[in-house]
Amino acid sequence: MGNPFAAPAARTPYPQPAPGEPVPPPPIAPDGPGRLPYGYGYAQYAPAQPHAAYQGGYGWPPVPPLAPSNGMGTAGLVLGILAAVVFCLWPLAIVLGILGVIFGVIGRRKARRGEATNPGQALAGIICGAVGIALGIAMLVFLVVVPDDSGDGDSGGGDGFSTSLVMEQQ
Repeated sequence: MGNPFAAPAARTPYPQPAPGEPVPPPPIAPDGPGRLPYGYGYAQYAPAQPHAAYQGGYGWPPVPPLAPSNGMGTAGLVLGILAAVVFCLWPLAIVLGILGVIFGVIGRRKARRGEATNPGQALAGIICGAVGIALGIAMLVFLVVVPDDSGDGDSGGGDGFSTSLVMEQQ
């Protein structure tokens, strides 16, 4: 039996290098290296900006930077807007406003450290949360200070029973 690691004996239509000669490079497609013509095959990975330490070759390409974490600033904005909109429900407006300010401050700190890209949204969350708190407190003060002018003229005295439907007995 022959060598199992030897090249196959079948003839190919492509020219083969003579033993001991260097192998020529593979052919290049018309669109450039690494691309197959007419859209066949898989798309090649090409990083937008190569990493400074990555010199090509074998191994894994560099890890791309992490996506910004904009959740805190966005949450602060949404809660602040809700607090300003539902100020008539003053307990809910005050709670939502406080949460909007807290999440807005956390979002601003993340943006200052470079972990987020939405410092404007976080600032708007702080402002809208503060406005929601102020409107909620103003609504509470309005409900406490303004007297009840229902116009029924009831002074609160009496026995607590309605006398408008009293019928005389015969």
